[in-house]
Amino acid sequence: MTSIAWSLVEVAARLLERNEREAVLGDLVETREGEWEGLLGILGLAVRRQLMLWKNWRPWLASFGLALPCSLLLMGFSLSISQTYQGLINSTLFKGSGIVLGPGCALLLCNVLLLVAWSWTGGFVMGSMSRRTVRVSIALSFAPCVFCLTRFHVESLSRFCLLLFLLPAAWGVRRGLQIARIRLRSAVVLAATITVLTIPAWSSNGSWIPNWALSWPAWYLVATASRSAASKEEKRWRIS
Repeated sequence: MTSIAWSLVEVAARLLERNEREAVLGDLVETREGEWEGLLGILGLAVRRQLMLWKNWRPWLASFGLALPCSLLLMGFSLSISQTYQGLINSTLFKGSGIVLGPGCALLLCNVLLLVAWSWTGGFVMGSMSRRTVRVSIALSFAPCVFCLTRFHVESLSRFCLLLFLLPAAWGVRRGLQIARIRLRSAVVLAATITVLTIPAWSSNGSWIPNWALSWPAWYLVATASRSAASKEEKRWRIS
């Protein structure tokens, strides 16, 4: 087998699960099938495996109901926080050796906490809801980011202010891939805290729509944790 063709086969095999990848590569070596035929066969198998995953509703919700719309909303919220911070700094008054902050400091802190909480919960749900299609969800999250970065024209702000949500979101995705769900008590506290933090914006017309669009992952965690707790309690009841 030529090194270049076999390298392409090995790269394509990475699209498969580890156990299946090893079996397929072993079969190719034993049967001495042509490299290009083997490459096409692996790609076809990988496509079929991916299509089977999308028969379930979870990948669709994780990708098109969470990753894509929430990345757009979180970019807008990141920009709002950056503008609020800039206005707050410009209104800061220096009196002697002390600093008197302008109005809106408490609201800024509330918004920062909301951004972190929304980003983390969204990332966690995206990672835990459909782990095997998480790469598609990540790609759909980055697509609007790249689009908006290339068209950002606010001279007083860096274009990277749109990406304030990325670090907590990446943290959430990592945790979601590691564990399927969090404890019920933690989920309830997190969801309740997010809901309380959105209260100051309820008076604004139409703001409740993006707020609830970004808050539903937290309450989804409550629902999954509650269902898990109920299942464990039922098992204990049956054993006893």
